[in-house]
Amino acid sequence: MIPFNFEYYKPSSVQMAVELFQSLHKQGKKPMYYSGGTEIITWARANSIQPGSVIDLKFIPECNVIEMQKDKLVIGACVTLSVLSAANPFPLLTETAQGAADQTARNKITLGGNICGKIYYREAVLPLLLANSRMVIAGIQGIRETSIHNVFLQQLRLENGEFLVQILTDRGYLSLPFVHYKKRQIGNVGYPLVTVAAIKKDKQIHTAYSGVCSFPFRSLVMEQALNDSSIPLAARIEQAIGKLPAPLLDNAEGSASFRKFVLKQTMADAVQILERR
Repeated sequence: MIPFNFEYYKPSSVQMAVELFQSLHKQGKKPMYYSGGTEIITWARANSIQPGSVIDLKFIPECNVIEMQKDKLVIGACVTLSVLSAANPFPLLTETAQGAADQTARNKITLGGNICGKIYYREAVLPLLLANSRMVIAGIQGIRETSIHNVFLQQLRLENGEFLVQILTDRGYLSLPFVHYKKRQIGNVGYPLVTVAAIKKDKQIHTAYSGVCSFPFRSLVMEQALNDSSIPLAARIEQAIGKLPAPLLDNAEGSASFRKFVLKQTMADAVQILERR
């Protein structure tokens, strides 16, 4: 049960949603955009957030598409991970989405919600970082399109009143060789010790990580080290780990030292498989 009252709105267009946010904000009603709502509901129940109004984006057509438009895959931010997996337009994204939570949760979690979330893991963003996807963002200034690398810096950085509408991915990335590993302490459900997604493009291996640091990331300097074929793989991995963008996580899922051990093994598996492809 959510222990406070709030107003609920369901706009049917991008423009309506943006205008609603601006109007509610001016009225001091602390609006919040809502898609799947799993994090919002959890935090609201714990009284960690108290929005005065909620704007549900699921009724906006552009936020619910999965389609090819010329040479680009277009996925609406309100597409659930279950629907995305069933459609399977981008196999690496499908595999990553299927590992993000159990089936019941994936029926509610949306792609945009996972990307915009505040928890450490947000695994669905990894294939998008690897594919240099582009983000379609709506706000008071209109709709803009930008590279994911311009707006996803540890988390999705949007201006006040903006929301993610769609994700665009070039067709050429959808069928590249890939691997995906999610390593947990115990069992097949739960947060990861380490998640690694990797692709091979133009004879180069590209990698992205979740559960390693306190945010998901892709690191070009780590990739440069991993692709240096002039030295043994073990040395490449040590060099790459030495270039992590932040300290290794040390939490209930595993200690930093254990994470490093699992990470090294997982990176080795990913590189060895992709080098053969």
